Amino acid sequence: MSRTLKDLLPGEKAKVIKVLGNGAIRRRMMDMGIVPGVELEMERYAPLGDPVEIKIKGYHLSLRKEEAESVVLE
Repeated sequence: MSRTLKDLLPGEKAKVIKVLGNGAIRRRMMDMGIVPGVELEMERYAPLGDPVEIKIKGYHLSLRKEEAESVVLE
């Protein structure tokens, strides 16, 4: 069973398998470096679980929960 970015716990690392969906949101995430094969790390969840903060290629990114659900991890 595959898991998504929202399933990671703070401090966990994983490799991106694919980014689901289509259109502007998917393109935006891929432009930010969330592409197959890249490793990322979950940093933290906001108090209400949205947004989530990740570290990717040395950068810190905030994603909405819906965006995190579309990132499939190894």
